[in-house]
Amino acid sequence: MEPSDDARVPLISGRDRLDPDARAVFDRIVESRGALLRPFEVLLHSPAIADQVAALGHVVRFGSHLADADRELATVATGRATGCAFVWTSHLDAARSAGVEPDTLAAIDVGGVLDGRERALVEFVRELCATGRVSDESFQGVHDLLGTQGTVELALTVGYYMMLGTVMGAVEAC
Repeated sequence: MEPSDDARVPLISGRDRLDPDARAVFDRIVESRGALLRPFEVLLHSPAIADQVAALGHVVRFGSHLADADRELATVATGRATGCAFVWTSHLDAARSAGVEPDTLAAIDVGGVLDGRERALVEFVRELCATGRVSDESFQGVHDLLGTQGTVELALTVGYYMMLGTVMGAVEAC
């Protein structure tokens, strides 16, 4: 599954045609991420929202108490569960760097079964993406691993990447 280049709206890849406020948002996003990534090529059609989404994304990635491996595992699992190729592919290297095992990534890729910690986290993600809720069993398994703050941050991480996937999916930019 590769990200689509046939978006229903024009993707914003440069700052030249943007008004001054949107240019400032563009510049902040590029400064914080090193490049203008696909979600923001869509979101910059609404600069004020793009600015806030970028700020939230920064907190999700760098202000969370989740271990890097847990966050990246949840992110790639969200990409797979929602069918958003961009979320999946753009986080594979980060997941590997954070210590997510290749076998785990392969299992997520094909919807396979995992064990232990990875199973608890990925099942939580899959349920949340599928229904907007998690079972008592999935909740308790994650809560036992992460505590209350970690469980909330995991759900927020999933929600953040679901939001990006939903917007990109609506305009076929995923």
